[in-house]
Amino acid sequence: MVIGPDPLKIYEAGELTVIGFGTQPILDNINIAEFREQVTDIVHENDCKTLAFDLTGVKLIPSGLLGLLASLRDLGVEIHLYNPSDDVREVLSITKLDQVMTVHDIDVGQKPG
Repeated sequence: MVIGPDPLKIYEAGELTVIGFGTQPILDNINIAEFREQVTDIVHENDCKTLAFDLTGVKLIPSGLLGLLASLRDLGVEIHLYNPSDDVREVLSITKLDQVMTVHDIDVGQKPG
C-alpha cells in the first residue's frame, strides 16, 4: 500500500522501511527540510533500522537531497538505495556516497538469494 503525499511514497514501514518517489524522474520539487522531518518521523514511529529508497525511474537527484540521504545515518539507520539510474550511480561514485550507503540493483521486494 502506498502512503504519503507526492512525491514521497511509503511502500512498507517497520524495522525495514521502504520509501519511493512515485513516478518522479527528477526530484527537483522536494522541500529538503520537510522531507527530513517526514523521514525522521517515520524512523522514530516505526523503530526503523534500515531505510530503503526505491529509486526506480528516478533520473536525477539534487545534491541537497543526496546529502540529506547520507545524513540520515545520524538517526542510527542503515541507508540502502535500490535501482539508481546510471547518472545517479555515477554521482554516488564521484562523491563517494556509494561508500556510506549500500547500493542495490534489484527490486526492493525481491529477496536476495
